[in-house]
Parts: sequence; structure tokens; C-alpha cells
Amino acid sequence: MKLVDLRRVAVKKHLRIRFDLSNGMECVVNERGVAQVPALHAAPSFNLEEELSRASRFLVEPAGEAANAKMKPRSYTTEELAALAATGSAEAHPEAHDE
Repeated sequence: MKLVDLRRVAVKKHLRIRFDLSNGMECVVNERGVAQVPALHAAPSFNLEEELSRASRFLVEPAGEAANAKMKPRSYTTEELAALAATGSAEAHPEAHDE
């Protein structure tokens, strides 16, 4: 899974996706697809794409209108989040599937 996949899911499904970095910080991909590290106050000494490849748990929470629907935050494994990303892209491109 790549950062672009997380961004796509966050935007299409109006979610905030959080994952821990190896240095103890946290990355948040918001509902606009922007990846942020709130505790970061200087140029990073890490590559976010590499940190994502090391992440094993993700906290997914509703944002915007979805938050008003009273959806609860949920923890996902890498595999579960990849499946969520795959279903989102399949919905966006139904012609890609043979029936």
C-alpha cells in the first residue's frame, strides 16, 4: 500500500486515517488527502512512504459529513485497509472488472 492509496480512500470515503511512525510520532491523512505529522516542527528526517510501509495498524475515523452520521473510529490492519482501498477503486472504475 502506498501513500496515494491512503489519500484516495480518505478523500472518497470522507475519513481520517492515522498511523504511528517509528519515531513515536503519528501521521494523519485527512479527508482532503493531506498527510500531516502534527508533532513535526522542522524538516523531517524520515520518508513518509517508508514509514507507511512499516505501519501495521491504522485508526480510521469518520470526518466531515461522515462524522455526523455517528460512525465510530475503527482499527484496521494493513490487509484490511488495502481491501478497503481496493473496494473504493473498484467502485470508482467498474469497467475494470470482467463479469
